[in-house]
Amino acid sequence: MPPHPARNPLIRVDDYLAGEQDGEMRHEYIDGVVHAMTGASRRHGRINNALAYLLTPFARGCGCALFANDMKVRLEIHGKTLFYYPDLVLTCDPEDRDDYFTTRPCLIVEILSPSTERFDRREKLLAYITIPSLQEYILVAQDEKRVEIYRRAQDWLPEEYTEGQFRLECVNATLDVGEVYADVSEFSAPE
Repeated sequence: MPPHPARNPLIRVDDYLAGEQDGEMRHEYIDGVVHAMTGASRRHGRINNALAYLLTPFARGCGCALFANDMKVRLEIHGKTLFYYPDLVLTCDPEDRDDYFTTRPCLIVEILSPSTERFDRREKLLAYITIPSLQEYILVAQDEKRVEIYRRAQDWLPEEYTEGQFRLECVNATLDVGEVYADVSEFSAPE
């Protein structure tokens, strides 16, 4: 009996990158396997926009580049190549200038949703902290006011903020939790 062909043949990195440039849908890439990205809620978009608006002046002031939604992070872990699309990514390394992905971010933000929270808290956290340049990984809830910051300087132990201000060392910024959620009127359930 002949062997069964692979149901999902592995995709080469070059083919993945070419497909992402021309495609209408975004995909994350994990060692040859692609995963389609789901759409974001209105609340997710509002929080992401607020964060981008708040961080942009600090990024510009530091000579850094801030990207929302469409810039991939490329990782090489134990011989495997991965590409993730964080909600926000900031890079300050002048050598980190590929047009379609970053390899040396100092700040990554993921806005949690019911379908991605587990993955963002576990797999992505473990993958992202292998990046030598990464200083801070931020998880932002969309169903309540809660910002969690994982910092290299604090051995990646989480700090939680539900009100008041929090500091981001990567861009020398102090942000207010209320400003992050300024465009979201209530927190009972995701929109």
